[in-house]
Amino acid sequence: MKLTHGICAAAMSAALLPAAPAAAQVAGSQTPSTLQDELAAMRARMDAMAQRIETLESELQAAQNAATPPSPASAQVAVAPAAATQDPIAEATDVKFGGAPEISQGGWSFKPRGRLQYDAGFVDAPSSTGADDGFGSEARRIRLGASGDMPGGFGYKFEADFAGNDIAVTDALIAYDAGAATITVGQFNTFQSLEELTSSLHTSFIERAAFTDAFGFERRVGVAAEFGSDTMLVQTGVFTDNMEDLPSGNWGADGRVVFNPRLAGSVLHLGASVHYNDLEAGSSVRYRQRPLVHFTSERFVNTGNLGASSEFGFGAEGAVISGPFHAVAEGYWQNVNLPGAANDPGFFGGYAEIGYFLTAGDTRGYKGGKFDRTKPVRPVGDGGIGSIQANFRYDHLDLNDAGVFGGKQDGYFVSLVWKPTNYTMLLANYGKLSYTDAAVAAAGGDTDYDVDVFGVRAQIDF
Repeated sequence: MKLTHGICAAAMSAALLPAAPAAAQVAGSQTPSTLQDELAAMRARMDAMAQRIETLESELQAAQNAATPPSPASAQVAVAPAAATQDPIAEATDVKFGGAPEISQGGWSFKPRGRLQYDAGFVDAPSSTGADDGFGSEARRIRLGASGDMPGGFGYKFEADFAGNDIAVTDALIAYDAGAATITVGQFNTFQSLEELTSSLHTSFIERAAFTDAFGFERRVGVAAEFGSDTMLVQTGVFTDNMEDLPSGNWGADGRVVFNPRLAGSVLHLGASVHYNDLEAGSSVRYRQRPLVHFTSERFVNTGNLGASSEFGFGAEGAVISGPFHAVAEGYWQNVNLPGAANDPGFFGGYAEIGYFLTAGDTRGYKGGKFDRTKPVRPVGDGGIGSIQANFRYDHLDLNDAGVFGGKQDGYFVSLVWKPTNYTMLLANYGKLSYTDAAVAAAGGDTDYDVDVFGVRAQIDF
């Protein structure tokens, strides 16, 4: 506005300067009528000049508005039409990240899955057994897959394992959420024990309890239903064999019940399971187990092949999680029907374990009737060292009964688990295994001896 006032002053000066002498002359020599005429002419010139000044002010304001950026409100108004033309489906897309990106849109979701586990260590057996011991290593699991949801209450999961130079399908399932129940069809874990159903990502030792492998727990193709509430879980299903063994005339049925209330901040887990497996004519079973680690092929307990028509199993499980402390124990009884045998043998396996976190605030994860992911309170990269957990376990397997001498294995294990972050883990464990009636004899036919084992694992998953 200073510029406008300057223009006004200049215009007024230009108008008045020539008029001042004329007024003086008129005052001294001209008649009144002539003076009035001069004054009228002066007023006319001043009115014209004022109109011109208003015109210049309007043009100047227009120029200033053109040079000034639009205000935020104006900008919002300007882009509003463009926003209205965006794709509504693209606006509904949601991407979350929890180890891997999960993309959701219109009732669909997709999340890639994977895990890498590398093991190494030593097995020390009496040299006279001729066992292939010493250093060993392997890529224990290399899995890739995906999971997600589909419109209508459906879900899916697929994973394949590439370890051992073979490709083996682990999970391949379709699930349907029926409200009160979840119906699952495909290949997945049967409902056999807490230890077996807990993912290998979240176990406290490098391998699961001996009985889970000895009694042939594995993923099978079938259909199952699960009913759950805040404190109760019921699982039941009918299965045939693993996908690699199909077609097959074998079939089985599994059932599991879990009671898991939360009491004063602690989790209590009580469960039981029953299993029946009908074998087609001419089938055989074999129960055997490695000494704690998987990278050795030696089995110091082994029943050999037994011609069987069916198997029946019963399992009991209990656990408690209270802050940094956890305790768990399981027992499993496996009975096998041997046609023509005077007595059908029954075998037993079980374990008892306690564990404690050495890092403040950390606790063992639990979800859906099984142990779940441990999430360090202070992970590496966020001002902490992650979680550190110490575990102790007694593991027992008895494969002697009714004239079958597969041997007994008693394991005394200790492990140290370090989780720098939610999705990384380093594990070290030592085990002393005492054998009675071992399937592999030492010098002089001795079948009672000890084997020492040390193993480490490096793991990541997403």
